[in-house]
Parts: sequence; C-alpha cells; structure tokens
Amino acid sequence: MSEDDDARGDADVADRSVGGTDGARGADADPKQPVKVEESDGDADEEPEVPPATVDEVERLTRLARDAVVDEEAEAYRADRESRLDAHGFTARVRDEDDTLVLHPEEWLEDGTVQFDRIDDTDRAIEVSLSGAGDPDDWNDVESHNSAVVETVSDEYGSVHGANARAFADFMGNHYARPVESATAAEVEEFLTEYYPRNAWPSEEQRDAVRASLRSVFEAADEPFPL
Repeated sequence: MSEDDDARGDADVADRSVGGTDGARGADADPKQPVKVEESDGDADEEPEVPPATVDEVERLTRLARDAVVDEEAEAYRADRESRLDAHGFTARVRDEDDTLVLHPEEWLEDGTVQFDRIDDTDRAIEVSLSGAGDPDDWNDVESHNSAVVETVSDEYGSVHGANARAFADFMGNHYARPVESATAAEVEEFLTEYYPRNAWPSEEQRDAVRASLRSVFEAADEPFPL
C-alpha cells in the first residue's frame, strides 16, 4: 500500500477517528508529541498488538522512505514496513496535518479508506510523531545508545570524527531525544548549519571533517546516511 493510498480520507479520520480530537490523542494534547496510551492494571500483563521493536522498525522504515531520493527505493521501504505490520494485522499511514505515523488494525479499512463503523476501540491505534522530539522519558536509554555509537566512531575513525560524533549525539539527544541514526535529512542540515557552528566550538580540523564524521556515525549504526 502506498502513501497515496493511505492518504484517502485522512482529513475525516483525523477529526473523527484514530488520532483526531475525539480519538486517542485528546483535545488538549500536543500534536508534536507521541501519544502514550495509559494501561489499566487489568491490562498490565497483556502483550501489545504490535511489539515495541516492530513499532520502532516501522518508524525507521517510514523515515527512510521519506528521505529516499529514488521512488523505487521509497516503495521498497514502504513494502518492508507493510510486511512487518501485516504479521500483526495492522497497517500504516502518515497523517500529514501533524506529521504523525498512525498504525491501526487493517480490519478498519476497505479499499484504503477507514470505515468508521469498524472502529471498535480507538486506543488500539498507535501514533508516532515524525517531527519534533521523542519521549523525554527515554533520554537515558537514548544517551546510552548514542554514546556507544560515538565510542565506535572514535575507535574506528579517530578522535576528530569522535568529537564531531559527540556533538551530533548531544544535538540529537538534547533536542530530539532520539538515536543519532534516526535523524532525517532536515535534522542533519539543522545540525550542520545551526547547532554545530554555534554550540560545538569545533577546531578547523573538525569543521573540515564534519560531513565525513556524520557519515561515520551512520556507518557505525549500520544505517544509510540521509544526505
């Protein structure tokens, strides 16, 4: 299923269903933050319909599809995303008005359009913001992960690249609370043009090497460089 197919009826869905003002997000919620569904004590031991690791991978594939410069590559990422969700009976779409990835049961759809009479429980939907910060509560885990990537870069590519990697890790951790390899092309550019010159206090050698350093970061995390 393509993003174009997913997009049909999104405006109505945003207002009336998953993630709309009457849905899982709530009227006073910040649209730039991911929704957290509170579990009752009775549901504490229940397994989620879509495992957190799958949600993370689906988010990663969605970001890669958005940043892909070749249509075939983007479609391949989306196909991989859908195949992972198919195993759990879910599908995905991007809600453009607040840049949110919405995962919901495939049974809610017919010909790519949400059928409102099929929505049994809007809390089954999973929402992940594709812009802005991640969950601040995850900061310690993010910092631990990013520090490990920085150490790998420093060990394999040298201290200059390691210092640049550390600056990028600080940027992604403090500003977005996300792993370094989840950075989009726009966020990498933000780092290079705004954060790095003002906050990293780089030496001339570091400035000359910074783009190569960022490539090293993504190589160390085994992810493609988005630029």
